[in-house]
Amino acid sequence: MMPTNGGAALRTERVTRQYQMGAALIRAVDEVSLEVGAAEFLALLGSSGSGKSTLLNLMAGLDRPTSGAILAHDRNLAEMNALELARYRNRTVGMVFQAFNLLPRMTLEENVELPLRLAEVERGERGGRVREALERVHLEKRLSHRPSELSGGEQQRAALARALVNRPTILLADEPTGNLDSTTGLEIMNLLQEINRSLGMTIVLVTHERPLAERFAHRIAELADGKLVSSGSKGVSGGQA
Repeated sequence: MMPTNGGAALRTERVTRQYQMGAALIRAVDEVSLEVGAAEFLALLGSSGSGKSTLLNLMAGLDRPTSGAILAHDRNLAEMNALELARYRNRTVGMVFQAFNLLPRMTLEENVELPLRLAEVERGERGGRVREALERVHLEKRLSHRPSELSGGEQQRAALARALVNRPTILLADEPTGNLDSTTGLEIMNLLQEINRSLGMTIVLVTHERPLAERFAHRIAELADGKLVSSGSKGVSGGQA
């Protein structure tokens, strides 16, 4: 069942993002209005080019809308300056991508610690926070390993730990299973589900895989050609099976 903590963690109001490509005007996101409840696990589903990753980047504050509003905990991202957006990305949202984006010369511990350094968290607090995040993804015994010594699934779990280390309230995941085989991908999805259930964290997952969306998400919002074409509630069948 979907958690019912009340209130919206994220809300988009007639959000549009358009790009000029030569003489053509591309509406990558076209007047999308969508609400994501606190502690909800929402899947953004659509084919390549549907606008789902563009919408996720707007929710992350990595891009600004051409028009419309994006509200995170009732704060409008479109009205934030660069410093406020940086703080939002450091403290409120965590992001996981299809590419693991781990720094190859750093150990796992150093990779996960990096967001804490950027957020100027006290040095004495960082070690405990790093271990807590790595325990959450079952990698606490791999602190001194470098990314090249980890499997693909372990690297994605490390990237997930890095996204969690600042204790965000919202986790945004863009095709996090895209570089993994199906078995390892299911392990990542089970971890996301566990994080959602145990921490009450709001999760927005971008995927083109309908079976994953139907199995793990509370609700699916489907995009096509930049438009929201459906957004319906559904029960989760998920779990370890």
